[in-house]
This record gives sequence, structure tokens and C-alpha cells, in this order.
Amino acid sequence: MTKLKCVAIDDEPLALSLVEEYISRFPNLQLARSFEDAISGAEYLKSNPVDLLFVDINMPDITGIDLVRSLASKPMIIFTTAYKNFAFEGFELEALDYLLKPIDISRFTKAAEKALEFYNYKNNAKPGAAEESFYVYSEYRMVKINIAEIVYLESMEDYVKIHLSGEPKPVLTLMSLKKALEKLPEDKFKRIHRSYIIATGKVKSIHNRKLKLADIELPIGESYAESVRGWAKNF
Repeated sequence: MTKLKCVAIDDEPLALSLVEEYISRFPNLQLARSFEDAISGAEYLKSNPVDLLFVDINMPDITGIDLVRSLASKPMIIFTTAYKNFAFEGFELEALDYLLKPIDISRFTKAAEKALEFYNYKNNAKPGAAEESFYVYSEYRMVKINIAEIVYLESMEDYVKIHLSGEPKPVLTLMSLKKALEKLPEDKFKRIHRSYIIATGKVKSIHNRKLKLADIELPIGESYAESVRGWAKNF
């Protein structure tokens, strides 16, 4: 059974005790150490690698953001905070999740399960095996994208919108369309425009430089028209 070695850091004793209690309920989580002092916690982490760090953002000596930024080798991060406006700086650190205090056990469970799933994804991938999913950073947390659910991807300057079947709201992530295409199986996804990648299996029709998906029609770029004609012969 996979066990994630954890450290918890929070200057509030009651909040720290609650995280310790929640960790103890999960057989897949093992608490290595906990600290009320952020500096002591940071020193421990520099010489003791762990899998998962629960760390408060707002602490008097150094912030959780600065603590994580100082680590040469970063574990998976779950921030805890008493403030609804999560610090934007956490974006660059690609935190797995963040929990709003007072932390509810059901919300903690979701974060813990996500950590375990992400750990297995990163460590158990078999070379050459077809990927069924990948993770992106969106709205201050890591989000799992199931490849089979992707309808199309849309470029928004430095960002990409990932449109998923059955989801009214796309996932917005900081990524280039070229980088996104590298994560997708070449035989199932094609670029049809400088701003669009589509799942070929979701195409309903192609006509007059227009490609129709379930509920949207997208333009085919002039420089991609010949390529589309090549793979679309079966339509």
C-alpha cells in the first residue's frame, strides 16, 4: 500500500492539531513531523525529503509561500489558509490544493485522495504506456484531465481553455497550445487552426473550412486545411 510521508506546519496549535487528527485517519498518510514554527519546519524539510506538505500560508516568521519557495526539492504542497482570497503567488509553486480554515473533513478527504492519485500518476507511469489522463494547474490547484473527455482546446494568448464533454465550464491553464498537443495522443487529436486543437473522435462534420463538434462550429485555418483533408477522408 502506498504511504505518503507528510509534514504539517502551522503556527496555530488548534489548526495544526486538526490537520494531525485528519492525517491519522488515513492509512495512506503517515505524519513524519509537525511544526508550529515555520523556520524549524523549513530546516527539517531541507534535510528530510517528504512526499506531502500541509502548510499554512499566513505565519509570523515566514509565510508558507516563502517557505515552499525556499525548498530546493519540493514535495506535493497543500496550502491551508484562513482567507478566501488565496495568495496568487501560490500559482507559480503549483500547489496540489488549498484548504480553507476551519478545514472540513470531507474537503480534507478530497485533497488527500488527490495527493495519492497524483503521487501514483507521477511514480507508477509505465514507459511507453498510453496515457489516459494528465494534470494541469488551474484556479490554484492541480486538476486531472481525462483525455477521453476532451472535446477541443482553445488558445487564449498565454493560456489554454480545455473544453470537456459534460462540463459547462472549461478548464483554464497557463500553457501554450503546442505544449498541450505534446500531452495528447497524436492519432486522436489534431490542430486545425492556430487557436484550436480538436479530438477527431468528437467531429460531427467538416464542410467549407468549418468543422462541427457537438455544439460548436470551429474554423479551419488556411495553413491547416491540407492537413485536415488528409486525416478527414473518412468523414
